[in-house]
Amino acid sequence: MKKIRVLLLGAAFSADLHMEGYVRNGETAEIVAIADRNTQAAKELAERYQLKDCRICGDFAEALEEVDCDLVDICLPNFLHRDAAVLALGKGRDVVCEKPLAVSCEAAREMVETAGKTGRHIYYAEDWIYAPAIRRAMEIVREGAIGKLLYLRARESHSGSHSPYVKNLDHCGGGVLLHMAIHPIGLAMALNENKWTQIMAATSGGGAENLLHKDMGGEDWAVASMRFENGAAAVVESNFVTYGGMEDYIDLYGTEGCLHIDLTFSSPIRCFSLPGVSYAVEKAETTVGWSRPAVDEKYNIGYVAEITHFLDCCRRGAEADPGMRGIDGLLALEAVEAAYRSAARGTVIYPEDMTRENAL
Repeated sequence: MKKIRVLLLGAAFSADLHMEGYVRNGETAEIVAIADRNTQAAKELAERYQLKDCRICGDFAEALEEVDCDLVDICLPNFLHRDAAVLALGKGRDVVCEKPLAVSCEAAREMVETAGKTGRHIYYAEDWIYAPAIRRAMEIVREGAIGKLLYLRARESHSGSHSPYVKNLDHCGGGVLLHMAIHPIGLAMALNENKWTQIMAATSGGGAENLLHKDMGGEDWAVASMRFENGAAAVVESNFVTYGGMEDYIDLYGTEGCLHIDLTFSSPIRCFSLPGVSYAVEKAETTVGWSRPAVDEKYNIGYVAEITHFLDCCRRGAEADPGMRGIDGLLALEAVEAAYRSAARGTVIYPEDMTRENAL
C-alpha cells in the first residue's frame, strides 16, 4: 500500500500532538517534510520521532511549492491558517487544519470555498469528536440509552496557553471562546446537526477587564448558552483561570438517563510524590504531592484517532465525518462569532442576525 505523504506545517505544540498520530500510523503515513521558521524546532521534532529522510524547511510557502506530498497538515498560528490552506488547496493537496479553522468567519469561508472549487478536502482537527470516551458516549446517545438528548454542559479550562501568539488578538482572533470553547461548541453542534437557533454569552472582556490575565488581548473567561432547532440546549464554558492542569468535562442529559465524561483527569493512577513525577497531565503547574498521571494522553484526547481517520479519508478521496469537515470548522467559528456579538451587546443572537449583518 502506498503511503500518504504528509507535509507538516509548524513544529510547536499542536504539531507534536499530530505527529503522534502519524507515527502510530507508520504503515500508512510518511512525514516527508516539516516547515517552520524555527528550523531548529523542526529538526528537534523530527529527531524526537526518529524520522528518516524528512526535509526541514524554514518557510511554509516554499515548502508548499517544492515538497511533493498528498496531505498538508496545518499546525501554524491561527492567523496563518487561511493563507496556508488556500495555497495548499490550490496546489491540489488535501488539508488538515487545527482549530480554530481561521481567525475570522470571512477567512474560514474562503478556505471552505477554495476546497469546493479545487475539489479537495479540508479535514478539521476537532480532536474531541474522536476522543474514545466521547465516541463511546455518542454511540450510547445514538442507540437511545439515555433517551432524547435534552441538554449538554461542557467545559475546557486551564491556567493559560503556552503560545506567545495568544496575547495578540491580531494573531489569534480571540480569547478563550475561540481557543477553548471551540471544542465544546463543536461537539454540541455535531450532536445537534449544526442547527443552532439562539446564542447568549458573557465574557471577562479582555485586557484590564480580565479576571487574571490582564496582558491578554482576548477574554480569559467565557460562558455561552445555546439552543438548537431540535429543542436541545447547551451551556459551554472556558477559562484560563484553572490551576492544576487541563480540565475537560462533558455532561449529557436525556429524557431517560445521563452521561458524564472526564477526558483529562480520568487516569486510573493515583500517585503521591515528594519530588514530583516528570509529567502528570497537560498544563499541570506541579506534580508534587498527589497527582493522577495520564495514561496515553494523546490517544485519549483523540489526536491519534482523528489522524487515522483523516489518512483514511485522504486515501479514499472522501469527506471526513460530521464534526471533522471544513464546513464544521466554519459553522463552529460562526457560532463563536455569534457568542462574541452577544457578549458585546448583552443580547440574544439569532441566526438571522448573523445573516443580515454579514450581508451589510
